[in-house]
Amino acid sequence: MASGGGHSHRDPMLKKRDDFEDILEERRSSSDLRYALRCYAPVLYKGVTPCKAGELKSLVLHSDQLRYVVHQVSKETGMTPHEVHGEASDILEEMAHRLQLSTVRFFAFALSKLFKTLFRSICVNEEGIQRLQQAIHEHPVVLLPSHRSYMDFLLMSYILYTYDLALPVIAAGMDFMSMKFVGEMLRMSGAFFIRRSFGGDKLYWAVFSEYVKTILKNGFAPVEFFLEGTRSRTCKSLTPKLGLMSIVMDPFLKGEVFDVSLVPVSISYERILEEALYAREMLGVPKPKESTSGLFKARKVLSEDYGSIHVYFGQPVSVRSLAQGRVDRGQFNLIPRHVPRRPGDDVHSFVNDSAYRLVRAQEENMVLKPWVLLATLLLQNHHQSQNQAGVALDELTEQAVWLRDVSRQYGAFLHWPDHVPPSEVVSSSLSLHRGLLRISEGRVQLASEQAGGGGGGGGEEAGPGRPRGAVTPEEELLSRAVVVLSCASYRNQALHVFVRPALLAAAVHAAASNHKQEVYNTFSFLRNTLCNEFILVPGATVQDFEEACYLLVKTGAMQINQQEVLVTERGHRTLAFLTGLLDPFLQGYQVVCRFLCEEATDGLTEKHFIPAVRKFIVKHLLTGRLKYTEVLSSDLQKNILAALLRLGAVRKLKGEAERGTLKVNEVMVNSLEDTLGGKLPTQKAVVARL
Repeated sequence: MASGGGHSHRDPMLKKRDDFEDILEERRSSSDLRYALRCYAPVLYKGVTPCKAGELKSLVLHSDQLRYVVHQVSKETGMTPHEVHGEASDILEEMAHRLQLSTVRFFAFALSKLFKTLFRSICVNEEGIQRLQQAIHEHPVVLLPSHRSYMDFLLMSYILYTYDLALPVIAAGMDFMSMKFVGEMLRMSGAFFIRRSFGGDKLYWAVFSEYVKTILKNGFAPVEFFLEGTRSRTCKSLTPKLGLMSIVMDPFLKGEVFDVSLVPVSISYERILEEALYAREMLGVPKPKESTSGLFKARKVLSEDYGSIHVYFGQPVSVRSLAQGRVDRGQFNLIPRHVPRRPGDDVHSFVNDSAYRLVRAQEENMVLKPWVLLATLLLQNHHQSQNQAGVALDELTEQAVWLRDVSRQYGAFLHWPDHVPPSEVVSSSLSLHRGLLRISEGRVQLASEQAGGGGGGGGEEAGPGRPRGAVTPEEELLSRAVVVLSCASYRNQALHVFVRPALLAAAVHAAASNHKQEVYNTFSFLRNTLCNEFILVPGATVQDFEEACYLLVKTGAMQINQQEVLVTERGHRTLAFLTGLLDPFLQGYQVVCRFLCEEATDGLTEKHFIPAVRKFIVKHLLTGRLKYTEVLSSDLQKNILAALLRLGAVRKLKGEAERGTLKVNEVMVNSLEDTLGGKLPTQKAVVARL
């Protein structure tokens, strides 16, 4: 099964990637003002003349599709078509961008100053920029950047301005609009604002989709949105959201344009601006609302060093070639284009697969810094040696060099300076992230967040009976957790490199025998359980299994024949590392199952699920029954609930009275917990026991 090597997956060792150039280098030597005022004349699609914001609105409001929906809505609600049309016009007013070059120039100037203060370099692959330029000229273009920071879309527009490319129109969440001054600035630099959810609102959906399609079909500007739908606070890629994706594919499917180019963009930060903020958010210390004053309070951020950013513009993907043989476009000829209709299953699964492929493309071009490997190793050491004083520096360096070689063999896009001695690479990485570490007497360990920025401000709320400085065990745990989750967000950047081999390692570890079919069944079970956690393409279990086998055999960690999967002598280290990567996730799933069996009352609602689970986990971490602080992450807990709902182990009750109440299938949850606990019966047995 895995011997071929030449089949569907590309050999990860042969990935060819472009070189980078630092766009800040020139900014450091020449005038920012001149840069902001220079002649800016980007090429547009087929030389279209840019469209004024007002013209765009009237095109949308007078489109056939919108007229059709206006009449539908007026029939359903009893409002006059004129009133509904007025409502549509208001929605558009709230949503639309008002791109102005003067604002763009202001941002170009301000961001140049900001970026030079914060970052050592902003590296961009020039060949990717050239490919993009070509694509913009030939077809409507959709830019799909990864989303790890608020910086992302400012950065994207800044880069496109620098290279004289057309500025994108960007889909932004409503939360930005509430930042008075900044919201308007963003609007004038190309953002349009959408409500986070507009479930059954027909009119809203019609205005929104018509707006995006009008920009796209006429090639007025590249459209940019985040496939993941929201910022990933954990720095793992999130399951793609399909709404916007299906909107931008629609003009092609209906034959209104010849093709659409989708361009995945991978943005990697060496150090994330919001690192501690994200960690606190996931521990339930609430996030500040997006506000302008918050931005200025962030001034202390300006004295910090955030290393470098790498931005990789991937190969443009043609929707036309994706759809070949997948979608029968004839089905769209049967009714007029402007009549909205629910896409068939084939279209839905096509959009879904395409979205997954693009997120995979984003992942593959994410540049990994040495620190990502160090954070991964420090976390594993931290869990293995809870009480010892960290790991010796030279030992950490040896582990890092080992992991560097393994990850390169697995096709990671690793930026490790090869002309520098490893010990220097390690010490400079550690110093950039020194806020997360304690280094003493040549040993490195994770810090615990200090009282100053404490986990939820420990000191201030000391009860009357406690001296001000004292910290409860729970506060201490949370302040440790802030650091652990911050480190985990760096480790998560490398998960896509290891997740398939790690699933295989965990399967070999857990399967009842080393019989190949048995290992495959266990792999399939684990993959299915964890597919809310990682980007695993639906229906690609066999390919993933083969890829994992191929990598582990090729690197000498396993031998696989027709019947058996065997771990080699030198493979033990690799397998221990790989199973260690998945352990915190698996333990999270186990502990939530335990919680549901022991503590879930009949009235448990979705809203109270996270606080109740958190309390349960804190209790078990403090008694030492749980070893991974990471399971405190609300992000992990939400994914687990989603997985249990998907697997049918938990149901959401629909009735009026108990809306949102969770009904637990105890037999199933119990057996899931046993199965994850290492006592893995074969899948057939699981089915039989339910």
